[in-house]
Formats: sequence, C-alpha cells, structure tokens
Amino acid sequence: MDWSSLSGIALALIGILFGQALEGGHIGSLLQPAAFVIVFFGTFGAVLLQTKLSNFISGIAMLKQVFQTPTDDRIEISHQASSWSHIARKEGVFMLESLIENESDPFIQKGLRLMADGTPPERLREVCAIDMYYFEAKQRSAVKIWESAGGYSPTIGIIGAVLGLIHVMENLSDPAMLGSGIAVAFVATIYGVGLANLFFLPVSNKLKSQIQHEIMRREMLLNAWVSIARGDHPRIVEERLLAYLI
Repeated sequence: MDWSSLSGIALALIGILFGQALEGGHIGSLLQPAAFVIVFFGTFGAVLLQTKLSNFISGIAMLKQVFQTPTDDRIEISHQASSWSHIARKEGVFMLESLIENESDPFIQKGLRLMADGTPPERLREVCAIDMYYFEAKQRSAVKIWESAGGYSPTIGIIGAVLGLIHVMENLSDPAMLGSGIAVAFVATIYGVGLANLFFLPVSNKLKSQIQHEIMRREMLLNAWVSIARGDHPRIVEERLLAYLI
C-alpha cells in the first residue's frame, strides 16, 4: 500500500472540511448527492465519449497502481545483467535461452530470446525500441482518461450549478425549495473543481511518472542487452548501468 497517496487524499479532504468548519459552515452542507451524480457521471460520460472502450477500461484498472507501493528493481536488474554478461562471455549467448522460462516479465523474456538467437546488437535495439514505443503509447492512452476527466470535471460542475439555479428559479414561490437548489448549484462547482484538482489530475500525473519509470527500466535493460550482444566485458556492462542507479 502506498501510504503517501492515501495520506495526500486524506490531507486534502481534512483541509477542506476543517476549513469549512472554521468558517462556521456545516460539513453536511457539502454532501449533495444530486451534485455528485451530475459531476461524476457527466465527467466520465464525456471521457467515455472521446476514448475507446478498451482504453477507458485500462485506465480505470490502472487506478489501483496509484495506491500500490512502487517497486524499484534497478539494483536487481544490474545484478541480473552482470550475471547474463558473465554467462554470455564464458559459455556463449545461446546459453541465455535456458534462463527465459525463469523470467515472468515478457520484455525480459524477449530480450533474452533475441540475445540467445544471436541477434545483431543494432537489430536487437530496433526490435526492443519498437516494443517500448508501443508499450508507452498504449499506457499513455489509458492514462489520458484521468487527464481528460480533470479537464471536463470543472465544466460539468458549472453545468450542475446552472441546473441548480434553474431549480431555484422554478421554485421562487416556495422559499423552502430555494435552499436546496442553491446548495446544489454551489456544491456542484466545488465537486467539479475539487475532483479535478484533488483527484483526477494528481492520479494522471502519478501514473505518468510510473510509466516514465518503467520506460527508464526498460531502457536500462536494453542498454545491457546491446552491450552483451556486442561482446563487451562484464565490467563494461556494469559501468553502463551505473548511471541508472544514481
């Protein structure tokens, strides 16, 4: 569990609710189901309209990554690369094929298979670079739903505010109905702006940073594989990877 993400959400909510209390307002006045329904479903309806269903589902599924502790296995990769390099130098690159079944990462499996097949270094780089490009494009297309939600949400909040004001105008003769209509109008705007800046956009930015980390990890692997395929000394391979460990 990534406690920094949970703490960030909790701190933002506490700040808003505590500020509301300090101003003498009631926390219950911020709880307007009608405003939430308008903003939440309106926002995701607009997002779903602009994107493919597969990207939308992938983006929703990626939300769990925001609350999972990120793993940093660069040191482990460095040790693995050193081991691969020693095996390739002493026994030949074809011996790397026996290691493929022990790896769960498809990208590592591909790299080991290419080296074991004797793929020239530049061709190996080309094949893996194409894989990395389409991986990044697919991931960023999925993450874009959160960025788009952050853009649509404030505007949907304004729509909710207008709907609330229309409700007020329709009930000017009934003072008892004015309060609920005005509450929906203002709270819808709060929900729209709040969801965008406290949830949707932060989620988008965090997922983007995780994608960037994965791309850097794959670049690290690719540079190690190219060096091994060239027949570089294991020490050279290790030196190439030191920059990624800083």
